[in-house]
Amino acid sequence: MIPFSPAAFIRKRVISLVTTAAVSATSLALAQDPSRAFHVRGAMPIQTVADRPDRSQEQPFLSENDAAMNNMMANMTIKPTGDVDRDFVAMMVPHHQGAVDMAKAKLKYGHNEQLRRLAQEIVAHQQREIAVMRNAVSDGRSFAMQSPEQRVAPTAGSVADGGMKMSQ
Repeated sequence: MIPFSPAAFIRKRVISLVTTAAVSATSLALAQDPSRAFHVRGAMPIQTVADRPDRSQEQPFLSENDAAMNNMMANMTIKPTGDVDRDFVAMMVPHHQGAVDMAKAKLKYGHNEQLRRLAQEIVAHQQREIAVMRNAVSDGRSFAMQSPEQRVAPTAGSVADGGMKMSQ
């Protein structure tokens, strides 16, 4: 069994919370005015940056990353069911899967070893959280009622074997 490290646990939770807050803020901003998507400090759409000749080697990565982002954003839009727990999971699973897909693209095309290790951690961590969320709504128990071992243990409905589809 892997020893528990409070510092690593806190670091991972902070990263998860910051990522969730950033995506939520972006989603809220885009919902209010989608035309302002690229008006942040002169940022340009990824396609424009990728079309530059000096960046052509990045095109496959940028294409995969863009597809992951588009898929994530589209799949996070759900029809509310009235069940807060299921709605939360239905929105968060695509968010986490987007992180997995982006990290896999980084692993496929990136070279920085420190970032590769981080991307590997993102894949493993986010897949575990997807399994935990799906398990929490599939068996009727809340996340808070599960022991820490149950929260991180992959289940039969994990991403690795195709996972469970959320009903909307």
